[in-house]
Amino acid sequence: MRRGWVRLAASAAIFGVLVWRLGTGPFLDGVRTVDGRALAAAAGLALVTTVACAWRWKIVASGLGVQLSLPGAVAAYYRSLFLNLTLPGGVVGDVHRGVSHGRDVSDVPRALRGVAWERLAGQAVQAVVTVAVLLALPSPVQSSMPLIAIAAVAVAACVVLAARAHGRFWRAAVADIRDGLLARRAWLGVALASAVVVVGHAATFVIAARTAGVTEPTSRLLPLALLVMLIGVVPSVAGWGPREGGAAWVFAAAGLGAHLGVTTAVAYGVMALVASLPGAAVLVVSWCRRTRLPVRAESRRRGSSTCLSAHTPS
Repeated sequence: MRRGWVRLAASAAIFGVLVWRLGTGPFLDGVRTVDGRALAAAAGLALVTTVACAWRWKIVASGLGVQLSLPGAVAAYYRSLFLNLTLPGGVVGDVHRGVSHGRDVSDVPRALRGVAWERLAGQAVQAVVTVAVLLALPSPVQSSMPLIAIAAVAVAACVVLAARAHGRFWRAAVADIRDGLLARRAWLGVALASAVVVVGHAATFVIAARTAGVTEPTSRLLPLALLVMLIGVVPSVAGWGPREGGAAWVFAAAGLGAHLGVTTAVAYGVMALVASLPGAAVLVVSWCRRTRLPVRAESRRRGSSTCLSAHTPS
């Protein structure tokens, strides 16, 4: 709970600095510039990326021995996205998704591990794709990318060594990775689904940039989009704060202006939030079902009691 408040405070601090330096104009422009076509495009891309995420989750969960249907996974993932985008912490939806699935299959710990490995696999593929694009295409950090890539590999190696120092944890992690991520046919599906998600989110960011008035070619916008999205992974409140701060820095370094970067990031956030609204519908339906079940059970119990009373000899 304390971490959630820390993230909220950090996001608010970043917003405060941006408002102090740039004013409220970029934020208001980001909201005003979003139109119906942009929202429709974002909703369509969100459908594709959510199905891809759900498929990835299904693959990983099945590998760990907890079965999951694709329609159920899609509905749960929409609900998860909506909660992540509306509640502090940015991971509440994922925890809820794992716990709900775990209760359905009577194995909460294994289901939570499935969600954690699924998200980690997606972020790993996103990092690899981002590094590859930033190495290949011009960007403000292109000259530093070789050193950044080496540093990333070094950090990954340190994480592996630290995990190996805890034998029990290491053995459990290796088993999960082997069964859930690297099993036959699983790794290809996980990689493909993750790549679709990265492309879909990047396309949404490019649409947000166009909506904000950016006219640069897509080949120049793509590295900026991937870099901003990678910064948005930093623990915060659904990416708000770090994403806007990162966009301000990236766009300014690229010569497009910090104002335009913040406007684009805000437009992207609005589009993502609207595209997640089917998750709110899933929440309402789930709540209605939970409230109806006890009522039906109580009605059946009363009916049974009435029947028994009617057949009891006087």
